[in-house]
Amino acid sequence: MRDDEAVESIGRILVDVSRPLKERFRALFTLRNLGGPLAIEWISRGFGDESALLKHELAYCLGQMQDQRAIPILTRVLQDRSEEPMVRHEAGEALGAIGKPEVLETLRYYSHDPVIEVSETCQLAVKRIEWLQNNKDQNESQYCSIDPAPPALEKDTKKLREALLDESLPLFDRYRAMFALRNIGSKEAVLALGDGLQCGSALFRHEIGYVFGQMQHDASIPQLITALKKLDENPMVRHECAEALGSIAKEPCVEILKEYLHDEERVVKESCEVALDMLEYENSPEFQYADTLIKLQKTESGNGTLP
Repeated sequence: MRDDEAVESIGRILVDVSRPLKERFRALFTLRNLGGPLAIEWISRGFGDESALLKHELAYCLGQMQDQRAIPILTRVLQDRSEEPMVRHEAGEALGAIGKPEVLETLRYYSHDPVIEVSETCQLAVKRIEWLQNNKDQNESQYCSIDPAPPALEKDTKKLREALLDESLPLFDRYRAMFALRNIGSKEAVLALGDGLQCGSALFRHEIGYVFGQMQHDASIPQLITALKKLDENPMVRHECAEALGSIAKEPCVEILKEYLHDEERVVKESCEVALDMLEYENSPEFQYADTLIKLQKTESGNGTLP
């Protein structure tokens, strides 16, 4: 199977609404890992889907790929006021992750968007790109992710917690404290981050959930479960907490995810479905989560079309 043929086959799985969402997610992350213009084209086609969760992840992957060829589609998604806030927010964050100064004008404009999650995201993205312009030697994340802010240089957990929870500080500075605490990774750091789930910004709380998913620390499980159970919490926060529980992959996580597999909020319900698939992967001998290419190659081999 040639590279383009593989991307085409995986892309068709991604946009096939008849397939289970968990399969389409694995296809998406396989395309992200493959990269290139054809992968970007297929990922972009997915924005016509009805699932806000899938579209959110499409934007996330395009940002993590850091390919400037994704800028036009991400810009269109950000500009589309009929699109779900969590999708527009992720498009703005992805533009910041790509980090090209050419998007600053657009991001500054949407820094005043009436949807608070969108405006705060664009403010962060502007700050990130400005920071990159003045700090060429950026530290890569130990979690291999492109983060919306660089970690603070401070190493004292108590001081970082103070900055994290100080809502008078710029959001960018608080995010820097958040990622510094993530990198410290201790139980004390986890508990400090958990306190951030009580802060006012839903965007901020959602990022705490994302960070917990990266850390996979058992001490975060009670906070994540509490947030998922909170029915008046912003769905964007609950969805991120559900996915984090899937990443941690311990028995209490399984129980709560199954309990909310039929939540009234579609994005929460779908997040639980995907999280349970992620959890199954974490507890399996599978080599990688983004395994669609491997499965296609096995299928081709079984049909005699590969040696």
